[in-house]
Amino acid sequence: MSHSSEKLLNLNLRVWRQKDNASRGEFHDYKLTGISTEMSFLEMLDILNEQLVSRNEEPVNFDHDCREGICGACSLVINGQAHGPDSGTTTCQLHMRRFHDGQTIVIEPWRAKAFPIIRDLVTDRSAFDRIIQAGGYVSVRTGQAPEANSVPISKNVQEESLDAAVCIGCGACVAACKNASAMLFVSAKVSHLAQLPQGEPERASRVLGMVGQMDEEGFGNCTNTSECEAACPANVSVSHIARLNREYAKALLVSPLDLEGQLMTSSGTGGD
Repeated sequence: MSHSSEKLLNLNLRVWRQKDNASRGEFHDYKLTGISTEMSFLEMLDILNEQLVSRNEEPVNFDHDCREGICGACSLVINGQAHGPDSGTTTCQLHMRRFHDGQTIVIEPWRAKAFPIIRDLVTDRSAFDRIIQAGGYVSVRTGQAPEANSVPISKNVQEESLDAAVCIGCGACVAACKNASAMLFVSAKVSHLAQLPQGEPERASRVLGMVGQMDEEGFGNCTNTSECEAACPANVSVSHIARLNREYAKALLVSPLDLEGQLMTSSGTGGD
């Protein structure tokens, strides 16, 4: 006969409520009873919203999509930690067993100038999309995919590139950084492609374009405290920031003629 480890919690929630970006926000207090420790954090918020709707109150707006720890949409700061107390975990994969009965849980949106609040816990993270559009892709027409063994790539390069490619672009690095820096995100995207043959033709224009767009969006500077790595649900290493700095320095030394050719290539229509 199996015994369930499920327990029920009574919780005090302090949730950030804000009508829109132009309005002044504030914390609202809510009490929840009988919350199962087997629930996910987002399921707990669903229960809160069901209760608010039943009382004809406005539900709390929060972002979510896959709820499988893949998309990173579940961007919440929980008791001062991006995505909550578990390392290498998104909010949707955080379970209520990490909290205790009677605990007060403070829930906030990402705090960054470049991530303006849309409503309540939802922020506009389209700044990341614009950084990707500035160079985080391969635009060269490659035709059909070549046979895998025709382009030999060493095991170390493969692994380091894939370590960077796991970044899900959630923005936890920005939320955790005291300067709201996006260096970990940008370095992951640059490092991923810079190490592969497919990314070589646009190597210089890519890093210059993406760093330039990052600065234009208003993200802060990196001061190497590594909070970004600690908060990252994909465990992306700050070592990629070092590679980004090297790539940027080398790109500044590329001749204007070579760089112009790269920029023309990256602005071409279509591509695979």
